[in-house]
Amino acid sequence: MKTINEVLKEKKEGLYYGNRVLLPFRADILKAIIEKDIITDFSTTHKGAQYSVADNYTEIYFHDYKDLSDYISKYETIKLVVVEKGNDIFDLNNHRRLILHLKENHNLKIEEADGGILFIE
Repeated sequence: MKTINEVLKEKKEGLYYGNRVLLPFRADILKAIIEKDIITDFSTTHKGAQYSVADNYTEIYFHDYKDLSDYISKYETIKLVVVEKGNDIFDLNNHRRLILHLKENHNLKIEEADGGILFIE
C-alpha cells in the first residue's frame, strides 16, 4: 500500500473509467470539486459522488457524470480534499489538497495543490 507522499514523490498515476476514479492510496474524501459542482456528501444517494476504500486504493464514483472525459478537458481538473486513512481527520494539518488531471489511456495524473491554486473552502 502506497501513502499519499509516496504516490506524489514517485509520480504514480491513478486510473479513471467512465465516472469512476481509482487512486493508488487509501484516503477519506472530504470534498470534491468537479466543474462547478462542490461535493461534500458522499453518501449512497446516487447523486453527487460516493467513495469506498479498499486494501490498496480508493475508489470514487461521480454519479452526475456518465463519462468524466466528456466534461474534463486537458485544461480542467478534479480537485479533492482528502485525509490519508489512519490519520486524524479532525487535525486540519492532515487535510491534503490534490489535483487530478485526466490523461490518455485512462491514466490520471495526481498532484498536490500549491498555494496558487484556488480551492473553495
